[in-house]
Amino acid sequence: MKYLILVHSDAHFLERWAGLTDAQRADFGLGHRALTDELLESGELVVSGGLADPALGRRVAVRDGATTVTDGPFAEVKEHLAGFYLVECTAERSLEIAARVPDAVWGLVEVRPVLGRGDVDL
Repeated sequence: MKYLILVHSDAHFLERWAGLTDAQRADFGLGHRALTDELLESGELVVSGGLADPALGRRVAVRDGATTVTDGPFAEVKEHLAGFYLVECTAERSLEIAARVPDAVWGLVEVRPVLGRGDVDL
């Protein structure tokens, strides 16, 4: 089964990030790279990526056939998504992987199963 590992961030995390040394920031990035490389090698990684600042997002809505696009962020929130890993493995393994995401030390990492076509009744 596929699991989406969501990396959350908030103002507290950003404050801590600002206080890190260059070496600490490099270690953080290397931790992500090492985890990504390991998951690629094991065949468990489907895709991963970081997300830009929520202020760079765009809000899209369709009402009565008309599309409206407005500047982000989508909503005023205290937390936002900073990145993700999509992995294919067991539920237990997805939790092990999530615990190794460098952000798990300071912030919140969420794991959610990804529903397949046969998992939703239409």
